[in-house]
Amino acid sequence: MRIIAGRHKGRKLTSLPGKTTRPTSGKVREAIFSIVADRIEDAAVIDLFAGTGAFGLEAISRGASHAVFVDSDRKGIEIIRKNVAACGEHDRSTVLLADASGGLRRLSLSGGEFDLVFMDPPYNRQAIRPALEELAASGILSKGAVIAIEHDKNETIPEDIAGIGITDRRKYGKTLVTFMKRV
Repeated sequence: MRIIAGRHKGRKLTSLPGKTTRPTSGKVREAIFSIVADRIEDAAVIDLFAGTGAFGLEAISRGASHAVFVDSDRKGIEIIRKNVAACGEHDRSTVLLADASGGLRRLSLSGGEFDLVFMDPPYNRQAIRPALEELAASGILSKGAVIAIEHDKNETIPEDIAGIGITDRRKYGKTLVTFMKRV
């Protein structure tokens, strides 16, 4: 897995061995970044369910000002830290060992606002609704913030969460990406 574009283009990222994570394919990542391209420059980004940190590092490579990586797996956090170091992006990265809700609560206490959120939760584990509810309640989304959620085609994205609405949905094989926006 490599960074696709920007100042770190071609940089190889370390992945977790085995099947504990499901890295997003380069094709899907490129498609997502093409859709959110106008939102990246100077954006504050959250990479939720970060895995290897590929989404957040791709965003930094393309001009985001800062990325927060949230993951609950200790080995995943070690990999994210290695990838951040390999890109030399310590100053523009924050790595949190926490589940999605805990990480979002910690971020809400920091008082910052975020412009772009990437969510790539484990498929079919009912993780999307709780994460979106916590995100909506946290008060950390800037006006017009975009949320990109990668999920299985059989998972339903809730449309009843106050302040967040679906704006687009794209299909890539068995993967769906749903885009939401703070309204």
